[in-house]
Amino acid sequence: MSQAAARHWSVEEFLAWQLDRPGRFELVGGFPVELPEGETALHDRILVNLIGELGTRLSGRNGHPFTKGLCIETLPGQIRRPDAGVDCGPRDPDGLIASEPVLVVEVFSPTTRDFDTAGKLAEYKAVASLRTILYVEPNRPEVFVFERNEDGEWIESRLAGMDTAAAVPALGIELPLAEIFEGVEFPTGPYLA
Repeated sequence: MSQAAARHWSVEEFLAWQLDRPGRFELVGGFPVELPEGETALHDRILVNLIGELGTRLSGRNGHPFTKGLCIETLPGQIRRPDAGVDCGPRDPDGLIASEPVLVVEVFSPTTRDFDTAGKLAEYKAVASLRTILYVEPNRPEVFVFERNEDGEWIESRLAGMDTAAAVPALGIELPLAEIFEGVEFPTGPYLA
């Protein structure tokens, strides 16, 4: 391992380095970590639905949806790339980090499910501007919602069924599960995402 690879990277070094690399990376513990590839059409369909709904519901309001191209600094020097989110901060056309993320969304996949619900959740909760975290289950119409209340406490709820909607009070919107899962044919098993 080279000297450069053995030392902790700054956020600035990481962002400049990853611009010229294929694939997607996060900065974890001062080191770049490549994210797994191979998301399925099911995973992609849900993300496209979510981004479309966020764009429609936020039209004319404060807040701009983003995808994995934009990242979040969850802890000092730690960069994560949620599947999707909403940034309510100033927009920099050349920016790579969400300046004021209010919502993040992760769609479960077999390679990330455990870490998304353990390690990343704790990191997301540490981001002062975040108000809502959504975890989407691709194998059935189900969403796990983590909402920060006015006292700063995180309240967890589980929504199931196509007739329910995930409220995002900080943005003044709701995301109906029927829209999130539009066109999705749920697998009968084994479950993959």
